[in-house]
Amino acid sequence: MESGQIEYLFYTSGYDKIATNLPEYNFYWHRESQGVTVIFVVDYRQGIYISEDQYTHMKKKCEDFFRARGETDVHILSLVLSADTQTARKLCVEDSFCWMIDTNSNRLMIHENQVEDFYGWKAVLEDFLIRLSHDPGYAKKPTDNREVPQRKKRSKEQIAAMPWVNISLVVINVIVFLICTFTGEMLYNKGAFGVMEIIDGNSYYRMITAMFLHWDIQHLFGNMIVLYYIGEMVEKKVGHISYIVIYFLSGIAGNIFSMGYEIMMGEFYSSAGASGAVFGVEGALFFLVILNHGKLEYMTVGRLAFAMMFSLYSGFTSTNVNNAAHIGGVLIGFAVTAVLMMIRPGIWAGKDRNFNEN
Repeated sequence: MESGQIEYLFYTSGYDKIATNLPEYNFYWHRESQGVTVIFVVDYRQGIYISEDQYTHMKKKCEDFFRARGETDVHILSLVLSADTQTARKLCVEDSFCWMIDTNSNRLMIHENQVEDFYGWKAVLEDFLIRLSHDPGYAKKPTDNREVPQRKKRSKEQIAAMPWVNISLVVINVIVFLICTFTGEMLYNKGAFGVMEIIDGNSYYRMITAMFLHWDIQHLFGNMIVLYYIGEMVEKKVGHISYIVIYFLSGIAGNIFSMGYEIMMGEFYSSAGASGAVFGVEGALFFLVILNHGKLEYMTVGRLAFAMMFSLYSGFTSTNVNNAAHIGGVLIGFAVTAVLMMIRPGIWAGKDRNFNEN
């Protein structure tokens, strides 16, 4: 692998380059919906010894570079290129966001303590390395009259990997709320969740329609802002179909929990909102973070657990909040995600990795 080949990959993936005065360090960056993503390429083949302190210092300087320009969310993944993987691995021992490429075998190496994916780059790099193994001249800059391709738009694979389901759910909820503002109580009367309406009128469809109704703009905004940010991570990790399953089963389960609680207490209410489904997505993310050794992108177990506990606490200390739906949603979201990931071959044994080492 030549340096120009890896550079070609980043350019054709829409990444810009930040050159340094050291040939063994290069940064490639791209703006995502959640902030700036940076690939820090360390070429360990230059024959120059790089200490762990130097590596950490350069990565910190990169983060400071973007923060000095007003960027608050900077996500950096290191990519170490080396033929001597045992020596190069020392740079990644304490860094969860650090992968290696064995340049002898063109193999991506992800260790147990490191994140399994970074904005879809695992699949992109694996495909690139497979192509390179079959054609060593792949992605070299042309020497004839052919033009060097400029940065392409996102490939079909990247477009397909975008969180279309999550975006669509947010848009649908907003559209339904706008319709409600012009139709008064009509949609609420027909679609809100009510135990007696379901039992007496057999209107079981309310378990789904209530998930798309919100009482006011604050209710809508609170649910959609959380869904927008965490749903994207979950959908990218589990896929479109699995995400739909998690979302709807969590929302329906939340309403079933709510029904059971109301029947047990003998008190009945009219409920609406996507909270059960949103909490289900949070439960799904919690499972994924645990599965990913406690960290997924910028999310950690502690940070997510605090956010979920705070949300539940806020619900219990507030009035007119369907806490049963929240609890049911998060439990089912966690459980459904565990089942879905379990049936994916090799997910528990780490067989989806190219390199696995304790």
